[in-house]
Amino acid sequence: MTTMMTNQTRRGRRAAASALMLALVGGAVAVPAAAYAANDPAVPTAPVVTSATPWRYLDDGTDPVKGGTDLRAWTGAAFDDSAWKSAAGSFGAKGGKLAAVGPRMPKTLLNQYLDGVKAPDVPTFFFRTSFTLEAGVADRVDQVLGDVVYDDGAIVWINGQKVAGLSDERVTGTTNQEYAGAGMSDPLAASFAADGDVLVDGVNTVAVALYQDRETSSDIYLDVTALRLTEAAPPVEPVSAPPSRVILTPTATPETSQSFSWLAGDATQTTGRVEIRPTAGGDIRSIDAYAAGAVNGNPLQHFSATVDGLAAGTAYTYRVGTDTGWSPWTEFTTADPKDDEFQFVYYGDAQIGLDTTWPKVVAMAEASAPDSIGSVHAGDLIDSASNETQWVNWFKGMQTSAATTNVMAAPGNHEYSGDKLLKSWKANFEYPHNNPTTETVGALADLADGDTDVAKQYAAYFAHWTQFATETVYFTDYQGVRFITLNATRDATFLTPDNLPSCAGADCPSTKLSSLWPEFQAAWLDHVLEQSPSKWNVVTFHQPVYSASEGRNEPELRTYWVPVFQKHDIDLVMMGHDHTYARGYNNDDVTETAGITDGPVYIVSNSGAKHYELETDAKNVWTNNNATQVLRGAGVTTYQVIDVSNDQLHYRSYLAEKTADATTDLPVGAVYDEFTVTKTDAGEKWVTEAGVEPPVEEPDTTRPEVSLVSPIAAGPFRELAVQVDATDERGLQRIVANIYKDGKLVKSTQSKVEGGAKSGSHKATVALASGDYTVKYNAQDLAGNISKTSTFAFTIDSVKPTVTIKDGAAYTVRGGDAGAYSLVSFKLYDAGKIDKVELNGKVKDLSNNAWSDVNFVKPGTFGAVAGLNTLVVFDVAGNTTTQTFTLG
Repeated sequence: MTTMMTNQTRRGRRAAASALMLALVGGAVAVPAAAYAANDPAVPTAPVVTSATPWRYLDDGTDPVKGGTDLRAWTGAAFDDSAWKSAAGSFGAKGGKLAAVGPRMPKTLLNQYLDGVKAPDVPTFFFRTSFTLEAGVADRVDQVLGDVVYDDGAIVWINGQKVAGLSDERVTGTTNQEYAGAGMSDPLAASFAADGDVLVDGVNTVAVALYQDRETSSDIYLDVTALRLTEAAPPVEPVSAPPSRVILTPTATPETSQSFSWLAGDATQTTGRVEIRPTAGGDIRSIDAYAAGAVNGNPLQHFSATVDGLAAGTAYTYRVGTDTGWSPWTEFTTADPKDDEFQFVYYGDAQIGLDTTWPKVVAMAEASAPDSIGSVHAGDLIDSASNETQWVNWFKGMQTSAATTNVMAAPGNHEYSGDKLLKSWKANFEYPHNNPTTETVGALADLADGDTDVAKQYAAYFAHWTQFATETVYFTDYQGVRFITLNATRDATFLTPDNLPSCAGADCPSTKLSSLWPEFQAAWLDHVLEQSPSKWNVVTFHQPVYSASEGRNEPELRTYWVPVFQKHDIDLVMMGHDHTYARGYNNDDVTETAGITDGPVYIVSNSGAKHYELETDAKNVWTNNNATQVLRGAGVTTYQVIDVSNDQLHYRSYLAEKTADATTDLPVGAVYDEFTVTKTDAGEKWVTEAGVEPPVEEPDTTRPEVSLVSPIAAGPFRELAVQVDATDERGLQRIVANIYKDGKLVKSTQSKVEGGAKSGSHKATVALASGDYTVKYNAQDLAGNISKTSTFAFTIDSVKPTVTIKDGAAYTVRGGDAGAYSLVSFKLYDAGKIDKVELNGKVKDLSNNAWSDVNFVKPGTFGAVAGLNTLVVFDVAGNTTTQTFTLG
């Protein structure tokens, strides 16, 4: 909620406001007492309006100004409300009856329906009351502080001036009767602060418009529980007040940079900075912060700063603030990429019990995780984002952890409660700006291309989400773990840009907003996981893809996100929202061994004092959607510690608190749930239940065995035909045979062994020039072991034999026919030696000499015939020369 306050400030009021807000955030400051005479009328110390205050109210669906031109005339003192009904609060209705609205029971029944029987509902209800101040008192009031419980939206006026808008983003102001507000399951408690300038001496009129969000809303509720006045103090010098809510949040490069956020200690502190130095010694650096805004009627400014240029794995000491107020010097350590052993903590919803349960849970987690580098939070840190007291208590519980380790939080639906634009979230936290854009969502961005109404609307949504998703969807890589945060809440106010282009038809993105937002993030998530350099990948968001509590189900998230989780085999999916505990897996990841799965682990946890019932077996979202719950429980408050090492994530969930109806007999402090994720560098992964050992084999240090099948002789060969066989008990990767001449590699050959088979064969035929060679051969297994490299020498002879017809009548005689011989003899030569001859298919082995003769060939000898004959000469290497001749 953002309250409306005037810019004028009476003398002394700013100091009083500072003192008030310091008390609110846990600070202490001495402010001089107001210099008023003892007999001056006093500012009332008791609330001027309470739940028991009588109100005039109009609940019949009519316009209080009955068509007048001044729509807000009914909020002023001169308006006549004597014809309205009169009763004390609280006010409400459920289904047209006086019944509980969530946990609240109204005292006075409102007429819920226009016809008094059924929908449509009365759009707007009107309330007026007043209180009186003695003469001179109004000028002494610094602030008006209000506490309101409402459903679905409200605006508060004092003396005709708007002082608070509660979920009023949809109020147009063009008519008094309109549906507005935000659809709520339960009434929302909110607070506001207004400047005392709205008050007058005498009668002061308080007016409230209460809105239904739609004509079929099931209930309505209003209770103005308190309206209090604070007294102004005389002006003082700016007070010395330390900041609060000091928190470390990660950057995209946590080894060399760090983000800091804090809340100013005093309203006069309009600038801030970080001072930082190496703990081991060195110069102090001073970095200016930017003002992140003042929210929820709190006049104190939020600040954030990011410090770059840090050294990895180094301890630094820092403080934040300004010269009129510094935080204590505090130490943190940057991420160390060489350190793969650390812890982090996972919290579910804190939300309820922020001043009781939450600090106890955090203290137990800090004791259980002394080596924690930070914490992930699955949303609903608070119950109402517009309630500053809740933020104070959340930060108070996290005071040590937040100031010394990184906080990685996801927004939940209650971060939108009373704050549809997440102003409180973005004021309190500074996160990496690596959220989805059209450049990181793949083909989905193509929907925004073109001049059609559909494309223009897609373009408007995507541009808006690129801006508004900042700091709600992000990732950081920390010492081998990629921490990813998603925004699972599909709030139309947050997701819809101003001046959305018009579009009609089923193809328009405005018709499928609740599914398009998860789809947009899913496309980005696919990209982020595809590019992840980290061995471990974990994701955090609020609403579960597999709901655990009664009546809840998130089919859009499951449709778009689970396939991405499964595709990339993400390690942990950490969720909240259901105020129960559940842990399990997708059934596609079941193995043959009981207690072992091999895919993502899905977890729902609860770290606050709010508890819901488990879903029935028949409606179990897990079992009805191909998933199995290993453990589920109700009435349990837990925190989770994850120990990270190079090859394991060891997960333990601890019981921090439990109700009388808890579904476990384990004592508080016990380990409630436990499992281990084991992953090898080769990519093998197992999720094992407590007590179950992963089937990890001992490191493979055994070399493959190789044998040379061919060649088995030194040659000479016409060409090399090489075959190398190999075996390995754990599987082969490749077999290699490289050929060298005179010590230089001339040819490399290898074969990949498909499927990591335990045996394989590499064959290759290689043409080479004549000469002496060696072949060196080995094999590599899946573990990277390489066999002993063996060498074999061989010779290549690629030159064909020569065949010459001998001269001289004793050896060769021409026949009668031209070109024919009656007798012929041949001289054969090959440096690599003649092996054999083949005459018309008849083979004769020779003496393996360089010179050989085939003499006195005539019809009838050596298979010769009258007519055409063919002589083939073979050398030892297999080279051949063919000679044809005719005998007559």
